[in-house]
Amino acid sequence: MLDTKKIREEFPILSREVYGRPLVYLDNGATTQKPLCVLDAMRDEYLNVNANVHRGVHYLSQQATDLHEAARERVRRFVNARKAEEIVFTRGTTEAINLVASSFCASQMQPGDEIIVSEMEHHSNIVPWQLQAERYQLRLRVIPITDSGELRLDAFDQLLNERTRLVSITHVSNVLGTVNPVDEIVRKAHEKGIPVLIDGAQSAPHMPIDVQALDCDFFAFSGHKMYGPTGIGVLYGKEEWLDRLPPYQGGGEMIDRVTWEKTTFERLPFKFEAGTPDYVATHGLATAIDFIERIGRNEILRYERDLTQYAMQRLREVDGIHFYGEAADKDAVISFNIGHIHHLDIGTLLDRLGIAVRTGHHCAQPLMTRLGISGTVRASLALYNTHEEVDALVSGLQRVSQMF
Repeated sequence: MLDTKKIREEFPILSREVYGRPLVYLDNGATTQKPLCVLDAMRDEYLNVNANVHRGVHYLSQQATDLHEAARERVRRFVNARKAEEIVFTRGTTEAINLVASSFCASQMQPGDEIIVSEMEHHSNIVPWQLQAERYQLRLRVIPITDSGELRLDAFDQLLNERTRLVSITHVSNVLGTVNPVDEIVRKAHEKGIPVLIDGAQSAPHMPIDVQALDCDFFAFSGHKMYGPTGIGVLYGKEEWLDRLPPYQGGGEMIDRVTWEKTTFERLPFKFEAGTPDYVATHGLATAIDFIERIGRNEILRYERDLTQYAMQRLREVDGIHFYGEAADKDAVISFNIGHIHHLDIGTLLDRLGIAVRTGHHCAQPLMTRLGISGTVRASLALYNTHEEVDALVSGLQRVSQMF
């Protein structure tokens, strides 16, 4: 079992009070807190190594470049990509998906072609495809879900056809907590020669990721959801696909040669990294990965699954509670409502008790429509959360329920 007391010492914010009560932070699906090692690494770089990367011949620039490219290699090992050239730094999952949507649709699709997503997607895996569908006269197809929050794979089989050009699917739902069978989805798509993008924003912080074992063509995730800095993310792409796609943005860093007549582009991955990268954040991300690996991804997975099961069991004691997402394979996200109490009221009252949860549609309005609701309360767990914090949540909800 994880030594949560020791782990929490690395997160000073967790010891603060809110409205005179100990903070219970259960909004990790939105963003995680940052350990001291990440903050110290970034502060040290700004104090001692700060210089623009790649283009400088002076010492600081070379040192910063070394840290930046070491971070790329660290990410490569984290997801088990074949080459560091398959790791593209972005601002987050959203930009990574937009990059693929823009470049793939512009170069690989014709009017009438289709993209498959699912009913449980975050807006960042819906809207980019809608924008491109409108631009290029494409069609967006949607895999429905069951009432328990699982994908209907029989419907997915029927959606795959000769016009399907790409499948873009979430690994773990940010609302339901459902862990999708992405390996099976990849296999089915690849049997028809169709590439697959996996939105790993909610899976990378919680479980081991092996892109070669998954055999996915693209995988996107964000640093701020895995104890790293905000504004940094990763797109993994198979080399053969990244080679085929045109640049997403133009500018410095991504060019080989520029003349008035023609521009040629840099090799991978720099072709997709226009402008000055957030080289301090990449170092922070690498440090966050070191932090995760030091604890152990399998250990994190086991602890969080146990804590989620405990939370589901305890929350059932709250009168009138209704859960959304009870898949057999479920990760550390619990969404619910209580009777006819508005989710915003629940979240506001919990906040006065020092308990931070997320309320609303969670950037998944089509899923809310499918569920027939306007929003939910969401408690999302992380490796530093404890059974005592779950007890505090249950006690707070019982108090809120009694008030209404």
